[in-house]
Amino acid sequence: MPVSIRDVALRAGVSVGTVSNVLNRPDKVSETATLRVLTAINELGFVRNDAARQLRAGRSRTIGLIVLDSGNPFFADLARGAQARATEAGLVIMVASTDGDADREHAYLDLFEEQRAFGVLISPHDVDPGRLEQLRSHGVPYVLVDKGANEPAVSSVTVDDVAGGRLAVQHLLRLGHRRIAVVGGAESISQVADRLLGARQSIAQVPGASLEEIATAELSVLAGREAGRDVAARLRADRPHAVFCVNDLLAVGMLQAFSLLGDVRVPEDIALIGYDDIAFAASTVVPLSSIRQPSALIGATAVDLLLAEGPKHVLFQPELVVRASTVRGAP
Repeated sequence: MPVSIRDVALRAGVSVGTVSNVLNRPDKVSETATLRVLTAINELGFVRNDAARQLRAGRSRTIGLIVLDSGNPFFADLARGAQARATEAGLVIMVASTDGDADREHAYLDLFEEQRAFGVLISPHDVDPGRLEQLRSHGVPYVLVDKGANEPAVSSVTVDDVAGGRLAVQHLLRLGHRRIAVVGGAESISQVADRLLGARQSIAQVPGASLEEIATAELSVLAGREAGRDVAARLRADRPHAVFCVNDLLAVGMLQAFSLLGDVRVPEDIALIGYDDIAFAASTVVPLSSIRQPSALIGATAVDLLLAEGPKHVLFQPELVVRASTVRGAP
């Protein structure tokens, strides 16, 4: 049978209340009594029943982090930042990946609500705002991550993706490129829609510039590789002069396709820029220019907002990182 708190109290020669105080309010117990309780815990191998504690407290120490794709290094870095800050607060992060599936997203929300999570950090794909409000009304607060909030009462942390899209295409335009393609997924994903909007705004400011939009079914390396093969298969006169990919995974896939086929040189034939500045963007066969997001800081800030009183909104500004995929001879 598992060792109970009563067993610990009996071994230590103290009351059950004293053992409870050692576990939860050690400042209320003398050093002598604390030592006796801790010695009994070690001797008996007592493990706290956290489920029972959660029932009494009404909340667990777990924060649910729901992301679009845990395989994307951007979200992996974001999760690391969240975990580091959560650990400082005595909390833990549980990561759930929806892969853009609305049913899975709802299932994870149900799970964290049933588990009485301390809170939920969510990068939503297609969740009903009413469902999130239901979560909060049941005592589980939430923060929108990598997505701005339309409601002032909802905390959020994100990056100005419209500005990021503008930065990427402005960079290509300054280099003299006028026929530009943007490669991205479904505009139902708000981050994609915002980056496309920024790209369109930049193109509209330069007479004679054009923007071709190439849709992909996913935001993955494989989807980028397929788009790269399609572009490389065109006649040279029909190819874009430069390509902006709405995330680095797509850009890495396109770069792989161009390198494997050997018919498109980057940046001499086609300049290429991504978005996120994931860790291996700098170590691709041609180092990848990108729009940097402070991924770990976004995760840490999301936890801060969950712990804060009252709704708060944090908007980070993106940063252009220039490498050899757009400027020959750059790092």
